[in-house]
Amino acid sequence: MSAKSRLLIVDDELSVRDSLGKWFGEEGYEVETAESASDAMTKLAEGKWHAALVDIKMHGTDGIELQRRMHEIDPDLVVIMMTGYASVETAVAALKNGAYDYVTKPLDPDEISHLVKKALAHKQTEQENVRLRETVAEAARPEDIVGQSTLMNHVYDAIETVGPTDATVLITGESGTGKELVARAIHHASPRKFHPLVVIHCGAITESLLESELFGHEKGAFTGAQYRKKGKFEIAEGGTVFLDEIGDISLKTQTDLLRVLQEREIVRVGSNLPIKVDFRCIAATNKDLERMIEEGSFRPDLFYRLNVFRIELPPLRDRRDDIPILVNYFVQKFSQQMNKKIRRVSPGAMNLLQQQAWAGNVRELENAVERAMVVAQEPEIRESDFVFKVAVVPNGVPKSLAEIERAHILRTLESVKWNQTRAAEILEIDRVTLHHKLKKYHWSRPTVETR
Repeated sequence: MSAKSRLLIVDDELSVRDSLGKWFGEEGYEVETAESASDAMTKLAEGKWHAALVDIKMHGTDGIELQRRMHEIDPDLVVIMMTGYASVETAVAALKNGAYDYVTKPLDPDEISHLVKKALAHKQTEQENVRLRETVAEAARPEDIVGQSTLMNHVYDAIETVGPTDATVLITGESGTGKELVARAIHHASPRKFHPLVVIHCGAITESLLESELFGHEKGAFTGAQYRKKGKFEIAEGGTVFLDEIGDISLKTQTDLLRVLQEREIVRVGSNLPIKVDFRCIAATNKDLERMIEEGSFRPDLFYRLNVFRIELPPLRDRRDDIPILVNYFVQKFSQQMNKKIRRVSPGAMNLLQQQAWAGNVRELENAVERAMVVAQEPEIRESDFVFKVAVVPNGVPKSLAEIERAHILRTLESVKWNQTRAAEILEIDRVTLHHKLKKYHWSRPTVETR
C-alpha cells in the first residue's frame, strides 16, 4: 500500500517539511511538501493524493480551514493534523471537520508512520466495503421483472410496500410467472439485502433429504453423513430464506417448518441442541393452498404463518400488453449473450407471439425468444424462426374443446376491454357463469370493470 501511496506534507516550518519528507520517502511513499495553504491547494489540484499531514498553526490560512477546503475537493483524502499547541478545542475542531486523527509536536517518527499506515489501511477497507456493497446491490437488482401493465404495477407497488419490512411474504402464481424474481426484488428492497438470499426449491429435493437441507445434520446422523453440515436456515443468517414450491413439502416437514417460523430456532438432524437463527421468510407456490387445507394436505397454521403478506402474480395471458416489452427485453438480453446483431422482431412475428396461449407464462416466452435467436439468420426475428408445440389462441387451431372455449372467452373479453357484463351478453351466458369460467381457467379478477 505505502509503496504506491502519495503523501502531501503541509507545514510552514522548513525543518518539519524536510524531516517528514525524508522519513516517509525512505519508507517508499511518493512525497511532496507545501509551505502554505495556497501552495497545498495548488498541489492538490494537480493530482491524486492518498494522505496529507497538515499543520494546524500556519501563517495565513490555518490548517483547520485548509482541511475543510481539501475535503471539498477530495472527500476521500486522509488528513492527519499536526500541532505544537494541543488542546481539546483544536482536536475536536479537526476531527469534526473530517480529520482522521491528530498528532502533537515534537513528532515521533515511529508513531506518525504507524498512524499514516493505519489511516490508509482503514480508508482502503472502507472503500472496498463500499465497492462490495455496490456489487452486491447491483447483482441483486430486480431488473429482470419486466412489464408496464396495470397488473404488474400492482406487483411493483406490493414489492415497494413489503420490501423494507421484515414481514413474511407468500407469492402465488402459475409456473413461469416470475415468483423467484419477485422474491429477489423483495430481498433487495429490504434491510437484509447485504446478507444472503438462500433459495430452496422444495419440489426438487427428495423428502428424505429435505429435512437435512433445511436444518442441517450432525456427523453420523444417517448413512453417508460423514461430517457436520449447516442447513439453509443457518446459512441464511441475517438474510432471507426463499422457500419455492412450498406446497410440495410433506406434513411432517410442514410441522418442522412451523416450529422454526414460530421459535426462530432449528435443530440439526441427529442433534437435540436448538440453534437460534435470524432470517426473513418468503415462500412461493403454484398450488391452491386453501384447497390443500380443505383436503388435509397442508397445515392451516403454517398457511397463516406464511400468508402474512400475499402477492399474486398474473399469468401472461392476463397481461398481453406486456408481451412486446418482454420480447424486446429478451431480444436485447440474448443478443448480448450470443453476440448476435439482432435487435428487433418483425411485426408478423410479434403478432404471432401475442396470439399464443403461453401456458408456461414468461418462462415459456423467454425460451421461445432464445430459440428464435439461435436459429435466426436475418437482422430481425421473423415468424419462421419460431416453432410452437402449443396452440395459438385467436387464429390457430386449439387442441381441445376446453382450449376452444377458453380462447373464445378471452377473445370476447379483450374485445370489450374486460367488461364482464357486455362479454356475458355476447357469449349468451349470465355473469355468474362467466365468473365460474374465469375461475376455471385461473384468470385473475379484471383490474378494471368498465361501465
